[in-house]
Amino acid sequence: MNGFNLDPATVTDELLEFNRKLLKSYNTLVQLQEVDVDSTPYEVIYSEDKLRLRYYKAQTEKRCSTPLLICYALVNRPYMIDLEASRSMLQRLLEQGLDVYMIDWGYPDAADRYLDLDDYINEYVNNCVDTVLSHAGTEQTNLLGICQGGTFSLCYTALNPEKIKNLITMVTPVDFQTEDNLLYHLAKYVDADLAVETYGNIPGSMLNDSYNSLMPMRLGVQKNLGMPNQLENKESALSFLRMEKWIYDSPDQAGEAFRQFVTQFFQQNKLIKGEALIGDKQVDLGNIKQPVLNIYGSFDHLVPPKASTALKAQVNSDDYQEMEVKAGHIGVFVSGKSQTQVAPAIVDWLEKRD
Repeated sequence: MNGFNLDPATVTDELLEFNRKLLKSYNTLVQLQEVDVDSTPYEVIYSEDKLRLRYYKAQTEKRCSTPLLICYALVNRPYMIDLEASRSMLQRLLEQGLDVYMIDWGYPDAADRYLDLDDYINEYVNNCVDTVLSHAGTEQTNLLGICQGGTFSLCYTALNPEKIKNLITMVTPVDFQTEDNLLYHLAKYVDADLAVETYGNIPGSMLNDSYNSLMPMRLGVQKNLGMPNQLENKESALSFLRMEKWIYDSPDQAGEAFRQFVTQFFQQNKLIKGEALIGDKQVDLGNIKQPVLNIYGSFDHLVPPKASTALKAQVNSDDYQEMEVKAGHIGVFVSGKSQTQVAPAIVDWLEKRD
């Protein structure tokens, strides 16, 4: 019938096996006490409003005299790079001999409704950079920006090139309107003014649902059907749940910053046009002349390769390199390739330019 010839006995066996896995998954879950993430020790060396600047000391002899500051996106928590010991890009950087600083944006609330991109980039990021320089005793810092944090890092470096020695961008959108950019095709229909007037701050849960809707089969149906396999034993269950914890730990977005980012970057594509305004300062990526390492994922559905590699034509660096990782948006950080290839490549690249 309709080309299918299902053996009732086979169907029965498969259902029984699925039920067995469900029961085993339940037994695994009830034994778990806590889903731990973000476990690498750090010191908070600066705080401002919700922001905390973390300092992680190199775990071996330092290979670079210039420290590394990581600027993460606003839309998720930065422990994506420190999920667990075996999947921690942060740990790999520390093991390779880097002092690392990282911006933790915290959780915006109603008091942050009117924070804009000027506040985030010209104030918060700049204050963090100055703190890093003072704490490390250097005149410049290396800067690594991730996703939206990479866009922030591009803007900051273009506006303050004298403070940044080397720039690394990871899964960073530059051309926001490539044909294969699923987020652009979603964002172009967003009435940002109405959204902000309605919600004030944009709920993180709503944004998370939007991201999941871009790939409903893979991120919904397939993941749920495969869940019993992920939860069969404690080790694989914790790995799965750590990722799930990160996915759904989505801070609300400060309303005004959200409005400006959607309209200027997604809907008007002003970054690549050289027209983006951060406060009263216009961002010209041509001001970026320092060495640039641009890392992107071959199978990234949120920041497709063309959206990221567009950077090459925009900067004036004579030391621009790209690194392609055979992974998706998240796999760039948590995959085996990330642990064995990406982090060592970052440290090697920085050491040669220290």
